[in-house]
Amino acid sequence: MSGNPSSVTFTRDGVRRGFIRAQSFSLGIFVYGLAFGLIAAQAGLSALQAVMMSAVVYSGSAQLAAVGVLGAGSTSLGALLWALVATILVINARYILFSASLRPWLGQVSAVQAYSTLYVLGDANWMMSMRAHEAGERDAGFVFGSGLGSFASWIVGTFLGHIAVGFAPEPRLLGLDFFLAAFAAAMMAGMVHRRGDLMIVAIAAVIAPLVAHVWGFGAAVVIAGLAGGLVAYVRYRPPEQAA
Repeated sequence: MSGNPSSVTFTRDGVRRGFIRAQSFSLGIFVYGLAFGLIAAQAGLSALQAVMMSAVVYSGSAQLAAVGVLGAGSTSLGALLWALVATILVINARYILFSASLRPWLGQVSAVQAYSTLYVLGDANWMMSMRAHEAGERDAGFVFGSGLGSFASWIVGTFLGHIAVGFAPEPRLLGLDFFLAAFAAAMMAGMVHRRGDLMIVAIAAVIAPLVAHVWGFGAAVVIAGLAGGLVAYVRYRPPEQAA
């Protein structure tokens, strides 16, 4: 990502535009939040616990995995806490790369603005913001606004899903447990631009189920992502060499 750092701003107009743009995918995030709320209620979490988890962790994949750990139980409180922390950290490790990619924007604004933006950062608004930056967007408020729109949908969805558990069917009967996979596939489709990108996708797709079978879902997300990234790094050629 390139651009003149001095041109980076953080304005209310940018926040507003980002929030409005986020509505294009906020409905999907709301439905995903409904699914988590239902699953959390069925796992025995109270409405407050489910909403607090959504507000603090704010990661559908990590939260579903954490609920699975809670449901599996543990021999001790210490072991349970370690399992929860490890699960959440492993699955959310991708946000280290997300935040690094946003440095050309967030490195030029105040610490409060930057860390507030990172707090509400999600997969969808990260990808949308990266595309907006490529198109010339330089208002960092856009990133915050788009993240805020997604965050609000996730919290409201979690709460409504939890209180609806009494008259809603099993989430898997509605196919809501497949939402994460569908969302990730949609992101992948939007980021594949050349035929050579398909090799990266294929390698990650082969590695993910193998790792998941041995070490579980969380490890599969990280290791497959690192493998795909490594292949992309090895295959990368600067534009002047690729020509």
